[in-house]
Amino acid sequence: MVEKVQMTEEQENELIEREYAALLEVYENSNHRHKVEIIDKAFRFARQAHSGVRRRSGEPYILHPIAVARIVAQEIGLGSTSICASLLHDVVEDTDNTVEDIENMFGKKIASIVDGLTKISGGVFGEQASAQAENFRKLLLTMSEDIRVILIKMADRLHNMRTLASMPQAKQFKIAGETQYIYAPLANRLGLYAIKTELEDLSFKYEHKDKYEELSRKLENTRQERDELFSLFSKPIVEKLNGLGYKFEIHARVKSIYSIWRKMQVKNIPFEEVFDILALRIIFDVEDEKDEKTTCWGIYSAVTDIYKPHPDRIRDWISTPKANGYEALHVTVMGPTGQWIEVQIRSRRMDDIAEKGFAAHWKYKTGEKDDSELEKWLQTIKELLENPEPNAIDFLDTFKLNLFASEIFVFTPHGDIRTLPQGSTALDFAFSLHTDVGLHCIGAKVNHKLVPLSYVLNSGDQVEILTSKKQVPSAEWINIVKTARARAKIKSLFKKEYKTFIKKGEHDLEAFLEKHGQKLNTDLLSKIMDNFHETQKDDLFYKVGKGVYNLEDLDKSSVLPKTQSRWVKYWKLQFGKSSGPEAVEKKKIDTKSTLTLTENDSTYRIADCCNPIPGDDILGFVEDDGKVVVHKRQCPVAMKLKSNYGERIVSAVWETHRMLCFPATIEIRGIDRKGMLGQIVKVISDEHSVNVNKVNMETKDGIFEGFITIYVHDLEDLNNLSMNLLKINGVNSVNRVELSMNSEH
Repeated sequence: MVEKVQMTEEQENELIEREYAALLEVYENSNHRHKVEIIDKAFRFARQAHSGVRRRSGEPYILHPIAVARIVAQEIGLGSTSICASLLHDVVEDTDNTVEDIENMFGKKIASIVDGLTKISGGVFGEQASAQAENFRKLLLTMSEDIRVILIKMADRLHNMRTLASMPQAKQFKIAGETQYIYAPLANRLGLYAIKTELEDLSFKYEHKDKYEELSRKLENTRQERDELFSLFSKPIVEKLNGLGYKFEIHARVKSIYSIWRKMQVKNIPFEEVFDILALRIIFDVEDEKDEKTTCWGIYSAVTDIYKPHPDRIRDWISTPKANGYEALHVTVMGPTGQWIEVQIRSRRMDDIAEKGFAAHWKYKTGEKDDSELEKWLQTIKELLENPEPNAIDFLDTFKLNLFASEIFVFTPHGDIRTLPQGSTALDFAFSLHTDVGLHCIGAKVNHKLVPLSYVLNSGDQVEILTSKKQVPSAEWINIVKTARARAKIKSLFKKEYKTFIKKGEHDLEAFLEKHGQKLNTDLLSKIMDNFHETQKDDLFYKVGKGVYNLEDLDKSSVLPKTQSRWVKYWKLQFGKSSGPEAVEKKKIDTKSTLTLTENDSTYRIADCCNPIPGDDILGFVEDDGKVVVHKRQCPVAMKLKSNYGERIVSAVWETHRMLCFPATIEIRGIDRKGMLGQIVKVISDEHSVNVNKVNMETKDGIFEGFITIYVHDLEDLNNLSMNLLKINGVNSVNRVELSMNSEH
């Protein structure tokens, strides 16, 4: 918790005026038309309205709206209307003032934005799961009316994240979880790259404090090394570009802490093996925007004359900008010390758009109709809102399909470019052209070859859609399409049939699980969805109901918990099972306090999706039956629970467990030699007295790679074992396999 600082009234007034003056200075240094009078009026009004109110940290509440307004002006680049709306954004919700009062004093536009912000107040998420998603739908509605609502909401969330230390831990997890699940991807989609990066880093800081601090230290310790490399690498580039007469700046770009950690998890590598921490950014100035592309390729040519480029790592975001408007030319070259370094080449305009996103687009608009991918994306959101999912949480998932999608670029027969999510089919492309084209689609020609509706498109494909008036859409099409738009259209057509099969599928699944002594809960449902590669539960139920999936296949998978006899000497039965009849009584969980996980306590069970062990950063999720499921904080299932069911998240800590054993999987690699496996098993079994559950080793061309599942007491055991395995001659790396990180979220 942050210590609350006591100030005199005079000191507080001085602080408020100082912060407000700093906001005005930012605004007056911008290139907006200066309307200081209305900003001053909004500030005085908000200050009076919030008079006497304090934030949890103890500071006067008015400092929060001032800080939000400053982010809006300085980091997003918006003008007086947005600054006024930011100063007033909590006035209607927290005081007796109404939207009508705001309209009378500040006009319709500011009142409309404040109204939009009031509708989605209290964060995107309310107290109940469905209400959270309903609030998100409201946010999208207001976003499609005036994009400034969501931009101010972003600034509000950023300031809340910057001051999150004053919140209780369970609240920190909830806010950090929804920030990473919704706000950071949304910031990315809106092109707010700097804000997206900071939101991810702050979320990571509160969810994994020790790891955040450890990586911060490692970055600081290697800074001099990076500075020297930057100096050595950039010197010949600077000389060459100066000689060619370019006007430019050259900067080092250091990978964010969250991105480093994410790469370590996904690639299963230590910090020392993350080789792309340093990148180079060249920002150039041109007098005419038409010369940007030529200049980009001119600088590219100069850089690749000095350093050899990687043939597979050239990214041309100039010819085809990303959906969020990002433009740049990226090339990875071999540096002087023998490591690959990325060089990002952008004009001043491109850099502005990359850092500030949507607002910067307006600054550079020339009056013609903006047909950017972002405009198209906002149009898709409007269409989704016109055909909303009956279930609010499903709506959130459908929206996220569009939010997270990696993009491919495909061409119409006339050469127009369309942007679609990766994995999109010919049928998705048909719906992207027009709903009627989608509904009457019978097939397609991709690169002049006939393909079925289910054909998965690749970037660069040229697609011609074949239609027939006789074609009747089929409910099976839901299994073919990937895009949110196509799914929404097909679902609305077959709503009745879809609902019937969903009901049947849910009933069949519950009956099947009952037969196996299991009850359907959030955790088990997530595992079953992963097993069948489904992202939405209704899609799973529908396909089970239709007979697309055979539930007997679950018997052959590792989804269903095994029979008790197999686990009796391990943790499964001991942890989270009742020790006698007296333990059956249900224990009420207080989500505001931190739970200590003790042995033989029937209140808890370990999540199978991520298998946390003592020493891991964890949190608890209170199930409908009152039992707490313990997840790793970075587990994708936990991420979704934090953002959709924030009020049921509880902070949890381990008590020292030396009696129980927990399963963990390690990946081990090295140079193969005779007796290597025997030596590895000897270290595990004899020196550490650790039970081995499963060994899977493969050797190819003198290199071995293997996965070993063992039972350990805690993270310390696992780390000690890994250190001793690394001492074996020939063993190159030993890493814990983070199962929860294998699925992208």
